[in-house]
Amino acid sequence: MQDEVGEGHVRKGKGQGHAGKSSDDRGGETRLCITVPEAAAMLGVSRNFGYELVKRGQLPVIRFGKRLLIPIAALEKRLEEGVTSNP
Repeated sequence: MQDEVGEGHVRKGKGQGHAGKSSDDRGGETRLCITVPEAAAMLGVSRNFGYELVKRGQLPVIRFGKRLLIPIAALEKRLEEGVTSNP
């Protein structure tokens, strides 16, 4: 079961956790990638805006046919690069 995102509400499905610590249904193995809706929910943006960020090249993505997956390590690295301090 995947996260269901809609109208600002996120309902966690079985086996979903935090970035880098997410486990799947195979005995607690760590997931390497998340879906665009999962990343959007974690970032606090809408599902559609998550796909817009992918389109703009602002979210790292791996394409498997039509399926888009975001590597958790690449997302964390991208977030670290984007952090700026206020002068």
